[in-house]
Order: sequence, then C-alpha cells, then structure tokens
Amino acid sequence: MKNVINIGVMGFGVVGSGAVKILVENQASIRQKVGSELRIKKIADLDITTPRQVTVDSSILTTDANEVIDDPEIDIVVETIGGVKPAGDFIRRALDHGKHVVTANKELIAKEGATLLPRAAELGLDFMFEASVGGGIPIIRPMKTCLAGNEILELKGIVNGTTNYILTRMSAEGLDFADVLKDAQAKGYAEADPTADVEGFDAAYKVSILASIAFTSRMDVTKVYHEGITGIAAEDMKYADELGYVIKLLAIAKLIDGAVQVRVHPAFVPTSHPLANVNGVFNGIYVRGNAVGEVMFYGPGAGSLAAGSAVVGDIIDITRNINHGATSRIGCTCFDTRQVLDIDSVVCKNYIRLISDDKPGVLAAIATEFARHDVSIRSMRQNTGTDGMPEIVWLTHDAVEKNVRDALGAIAKLPVVKQICSRIRVEE
Repeated sequence: MKNVINIGVMGFGVVGSGAVKILVENQASIRQKVGSELRIKKIADLDITTPRQVTVDSSILTTDANEVIDDPEIDIVVETIGGVKPAGDFIRRALDHGKHVVTANKELIAKEGATLLPRAAELGLDFMFEASVGGGIPIIRPMKTCLAGNEILELKGIVNGTTNYILTRMSAEGLDFADVLKDAQAKGYAEADPTADVEGFDAAYKVSILASIAFTSRMDVTKVYHEGITGIAAEDMKYADELGYVIKLLAIAKLIDGAVQVRVHPAFVPTSHPLANVNGVFNGIYVRGNAVGEVMFYGPGAGSLAAGSAVVGDIIDITRNINHGATSRIGCTCFDTRQVLDIDSVVCKNYIRLISDDKPGVLAAIATEFARHDVSIRSMRQNTGTDGMPEIVWLTHDAVEKNVRDALGAIAKLPVVKQICSRIRVEE
C-alpha cells in the first residue's frame, strides 16, 4: 500500500478541471475507498490564468507538460488535452517513464489505441480510457469485465450529445437543422466548428472503440462508415412521427457470420425502442450478448463532471491495482482479426422522400426502378410539398445497401423526379 499516489494532469479544460474538482471535493471519501491519498502534484495547460470551476494552489500549475511527464514522483498521468498531436506523444513518453495513464481522448484511442495499449501492457502499466465513450456512463469497463463472459452480437447507441440535442429539438419543435445548430452553439452544446459532431466523426471514433472491445478485434476507424445529420429536415421529423419513429444519429456495430459491420448514420428508430427516449444531450448505448440478452446503458454523455467522474473512476481503479500489485490486469482484449464489412453489404429498411412532377405515370416510373434494382416497397404515401409539388414518401422492406443506392441513382435521372430530398435507414 502506498500512502500517497501522485497524479499529474495534462489539460485543465472542461474534462480536466472536472476531474480535479472531484478529486479535491471528494478527497476524504476516495481515500477511504482506496486506502491511499490521491494527491494532484502538477497540472499542465497552455492557459493557467483563466479561472476554473475548482481552485488549486498556483504552485502546481505549469504551461510545460514535461514537468508532469518527467516528474519521477508522479504515478498516474491524466491526459485530457484531446486530439492526436501532441497528446499521443505525451502519453508515449509518460509510459516510457513508467507512469500509468488515464485519458478521455476518443480520437487518440480510435486512431492509435492499437499501438498504445499493447505498449502499456508490455511495460506492465495500466492504460484506461473510460471517459472516451459515453461521458459519465460506465460502458468500457462493464464490457471488458461484467459482460466478458458473453459473445457480444450487437451494439447500437446514441453517443454524441450535440447531435442528439439538435435532433431532439427538431423533433419536438418542428425546427430546421440550421436554426437549432445556432441555438446549440449559443448554449455551448455545439462547438463553433461543429463538423466533428454533426458529420459523424465523433460518433465514428466512439463506435470503433466499442466495437474493438465488443468483438475482440481492432477496428480501423478509417473503415467505419459515417454520415451526419446536416441533411435531416423538419419534414423528415414530421413523417417519422406519423410513421411511429423518431430520428436519431446511431452508432451501430454488429457481428455477422464472424465479420463485423460498423457504421454511423441517422436512422428511424421505433418509438417503442429504449433508444427512442434518449433525448437532449444524454447518451444511451444498447448491447446484446448471447448470454445476458439485452442491456442498456444510459446517462449524461458529456460535461465537465460527468466525464470527470469517469476519469476519476479510472484513477481509483489504477490506484487499487498499484496497491495490490495487479496493474495491467485487463489491458487490450483485441486478440481476434475480423473482417470489416463494406457499407454496400448492409441490409435494412429505408425511408425515402422525394419531389416529383404532378402527372400520370410518376409512381409507376419510380416503382419500376425500385423493382429493377430488387428493392421491395413496403408502403407509399403522397402529399403536397411546401412548394406545391407532389411529395412522395416511400418505405422499403429490407434491401441491400448497394441496390438502394443504385435504385436512387436511376430514380434521380427520371425526368418526372425533381429532387430526392432524403434517404434515411430504418433500424427496427
């Protein structure tokens, strides 16, 4: 047992300051739980003058990350800088200096976890990243421990709070994407440059991490298909509601005949599904195992204290490992090599909305192209669009992705079709 575990923090922004606040305010109870004092010895950030939500002694603040990495008394390094550079280089150096690492950096884990995790295990060090997915929701450790006896068959989730907030507002208030985005930026729910969130990059990083753990095979994040929410319109929200669905940006991973399908895109979700009721900035992750059946993880997906809670949980776990000589007891669990299926092979139902001419033969011409590409129609409805032109909504039965794309390509070329407005996959 060590009386004191020294912690160095790199990055004193939203997540870093949240973790520090929890360590300071809950210091007494944490010490009782782990048997050691967790002492913050050094905090590095480029900005050490802006007031944070927690007050610390100015003597432990520095603008030089090397003061954290090179300090021989620091046992655990916490990285909450974000991005691949320089965070990845800092973490490698920290490992080489014999320090355990906690990170909240989903992009780094998604892109370089395949080298960082084995390196930590090689050195007999803990490398934990619970806060990289789901904010305050425990998901990574449960999948590596509590659900480890299962073969995970499927997971799907809402893992980005920004897009979920936008879609929730659009659905509830009939607003357009651009208007809600501006409001989300004003409230601090969306970045000034929201690309990573609204185009699905953030969710792709997170689902690649979850899929790697679920299917015990490293996922190349560049092979994760991702599509954002910028094309979702208020009309789509209206039709989803009429048809008994809500629209969510889903991160999906499935085990199919030993191969893995991983994708991120907007989807129609039945209102009866638990994920349909995950609203605002909350996250929800649904997991199906061959033994446990269906389980659901729900909670705040972002925020200073939520993510900080996950970071501190990792610190506590590492402290216990240090005190019991059990470091690197879980480590990397990617011991398989599985094929990642191309998006073209996905089979699912589809919602399609288009604008056409108002003349005889339109429906027959469109239906012919669907049939020619082996896409079976489940239902169709026609209304008058906002510009007075016919607006036709189609729901398909299960169809192969490539067939749907080819059919829509042919339909777009029909003289009677003015615009294909939306195509959204349906996840029953």
